[in-house]
Amino acid sequence: MPNWKMAFRWVSDNLSFDIDGEVQVFETSIRLVGGLLSGWCATREKKLLALAKNLVDRLSPAFTKSPTGMPYRFVNLKTGAVRDAASFPAEIGTYVAEWGTLGKAIGDRRYFGMAKRAAQALFDRRSQINLVADTIDIETGAWKSRRASIGPPTDSYFEYLWDGWQLFGDADFKHWYDIHTEAIVKYQAREANGHLWFPQVDFETGAVLDHHQSELAAFYAGLLGQGGDLARGNAYLESWADVQTTYGVLPEGYDYARAAPDRVSNALRPEFVDSCFTLFLLDPQEKYRELARIHYENMKLSSRAPFGFTVLDDMTARSMKQGDLCPGYWWSEQMKYYWLLFSNTDRFDYRASYLSTEGNVFAGLR
Repeated sequence: MPNWKMAFRWVSDNLSFDIDGEVQVFETSIRLVGGLLSGWCATREKKLLALAKNLVDRLSPAFTKSPTGMPYRFVNLKTGAVRDAASFPAEIGTYVAEWGTLGKAIGDRRYFGMAKRAAQALFDRRSQINLVADTIDIETGAWKSRRASIGPPTDSYFEYLWDGWQLFGDADFKHWYDIHTEAIVKYQAREANGHLWFPQVDFETGAVLDHHQSELAAFYAGLLGQGGDLARGNAYLESWADVQTTYGVLPEGYDYARAAPDRVSNALRPEFVDSCFTLFLLDPQEKYRELARIHYENMKLSSRAPFGFTVLDDMTARSMKQGDLCPGYWWSEQMKYYWLLFSNTDRFDYRASYLSTEGNVFAGLR
């Protein structure tokens, strides 16, 4: 029996969401819903689609019980009880790819509608200079922060604005993406020591708040390229590539004003390689694969452990200090980007494909 059929049989026989316990809506959607849908796209096994629908229906009260349409952060899968109204752009606007794909597959636009209303409710509360802050009360719509960032906890909100256009041709998503991107470039793009960076700013004035760059923000290089700004996307990728050249592996956080890490861990993040892959799809130059090759080789040197690969607690130590954890996204994203970059597989359409924020393939499978 092929491995995928063994995996499908196990999921089909054992997976149930009839659980009296709460889950985080955002994480459950991008990982479990996305994984089931990607499996369905690869196999067309109807049970996977049914499981995805069952799970989304159990997550839906987070949206339908909200007075603004922006979802609560947690929901009980059995009772539908919701909690935590203080939320973040990424946890509000990162649903259209999964929920829209589900709705399209079963012919029910309600799921796309819930995802779109949440994104629009957030967009409609942008500041006068078209930025969003990083924390909002989803019940009142009042901002609880003034910090605008392309990194967490906002990052994938911007990704999914573009994805709503790419996957479904929805012009509203494209418009929202363009409005935000113009503002980000105007108020956040800064050059330091010959490199492009995006500091955190006050979302109403554009005043710089700090010079921290999360490694997770490296995804933005690829997103800029997707949106048509390949030059600026390349410039931001080169900024991170210079950090990689300096330290071998990327720190969890980098202060570009001091030109030094401000978070010395390395969490096996995939965002840099994600951008290498995205830009390679747009412009298949070897430089992107070379940067990814260095990333891969240095990961093997620093994170190889007796039973696999692990995060680093301190990548600045003379002998990089290992932790004891291999995160799920390393499997779902990073290894997939490496493989697709170097395999030239005929099982994947490099000209017409889509990978979600969690690396789940919804288009391009052969």
